[in-house]
Amino acid sequence: MALFFDSGWFDAKLSASHLSRGDLARALGVSEKELADIWKDQRELSARDVALMAALLNATPQEIAHHAGVSTPVPSANPSLANMETRLLRVERELLEIKSLLMAQKNGKP
Repeated sequence: MALFFDSGWFDAKLSASHLSRGDLARALGVSEKELADIWKDQRELSARDVALMAALLNATPQEIAHHAGVSTPVPSANPSLANMETRLLRVERELLEIKSLLMAQKNGKP
């Protein structure tokens, strides 16, 4: 379990990225209850979670790990896969943004 989760920092990063906790939960493939457990230090982040959150929140994996707690794993950099992983995370973020826009449009929000 993480030793400290800086929920204020994560909420600010979500806001700056125009994302909600629900958006982040969907991107991570967890329920909103599971994400709430992360916010309360009751669920550990995986290295994949750290990498995805870094891409979505425009932060480094080290920043995510630092604000999530010192025991959170930081994904190792594999130079041969780094470019592909970065591109994939960018595509996943763009898909999430598109889904959010479509949901907003479906719900009648501008």
